Amino acid sequence: PAAYADIREALQNPAIDAVSIATPNHWHSLGAIWAIEAGKDVFVEKPLSHGVWEGRQLAKAVAKSDRILQHGTQGRSRGQWLRDIPLLQSGAIIGPIYMARGLGYKNGGRGSLGVKADSEPPETLDWNIWQGPATRQAFNENYVPYNWHWFWQYGNGETGNQGVHQMDIAVWGMNKGLPVNVHSAGGRYTYEDQGETPNTQISTFTYADGTMLVFEVRNRFTNTEGGVMIGDKFHGGVDVGNLFYGEGGYYVEGQGFYDTKNEPIPVDESTYPTPDGGNHYGNFLKAVKSRKQEDIRGTALDGHISSAHCHLGNVAYRTGRSLDFDPETETFKR
Repeated sequence: PAAYADIREALQNPAIDAVSIATPNHWHSLGAIWAIEAGKDVFVEKPLSHGVWEGRQLAKAVAKSDRILQHGTQGRSRGQWLRDIPLLQSGAIIGPIYMARGLGYKNGGRGSLGVKADSEPPETLDWNIWQGPATRQAFNENYVPYNWHWFWQYGNGETGNQGVHQMDIAVWGMNKGLPVNVHSAGGRYTYEDQGETPNTQISTFTYADGTMLVFEVRNRFTNTEGGVMIGDKFHGGVDVGNLFYGEGGYYVEGQGFYDTKNEPIPVDESTYPTPDGGNHYGNFLKAVKSRKQEDIRGTALDGHISSAHCHLGNVAYRTGRSLDFDPETETFKR
């Protein structure tokens, strides 16, 4: 295959039908919009965007085109969620849902970056193109290849890294669109280093009907959530996953439904069979071939709404304020 240093050159090649965007976050929306405008189908990795506004621009670009775009949140192709999200939304098992919790606990897996001095980029890296639409600054070894996630210029912290997968499930299950209020607090605890984003963060989102979503990042050593005793056995809950709370019980990812007495609620597979979700990337290729929007699992709009939750939480964290938000105009209220 041909190799390109600049995506703009690749997009000029008529032999290329589809593009997979797996760059740092600050390139996701712009690269995807360019690809859509060039007539390519797009698989864009999570998060769909680096900020709320640009995510909406990508969703608009896709809506005006006949292109296929699928967001890289693999939970959209898991058989468990393809069965259980409709059950949660319908209230068939535990009644109406009033709260979701998304968890991104890496249990100490995100350690200190230390402090490194700015330096010249390696000869193998075009630092100008790598920065793309970001504000220009000196190269630092703490940015490339992975730790850019923990710097606001290029990443969105753990909420927009691992967290967007779980945020997507929580938002999908709640099915409320964008929130009307967001609050977030946290910090970078247990060490001091060059990283900017919090390693511990709790964000709360309130919707117009008063229901809510709570999202937690814990990158230091921590317990799991949602564990229960069933008979003489402890079911350990989740650390990277989702929980939903309803009028008649709750749901723990990987364990299933429970009633208000912590007793499991079995789901009859003959009535509610678990579909074979298949491979998420394979599903994108299926949609490319079929040209059917309904074959997409994780549309541009789905990805925008989930990613926007991450961004809104980070804005509230960085400003230290509880923020009112207008879901219609996608702007903060003063």
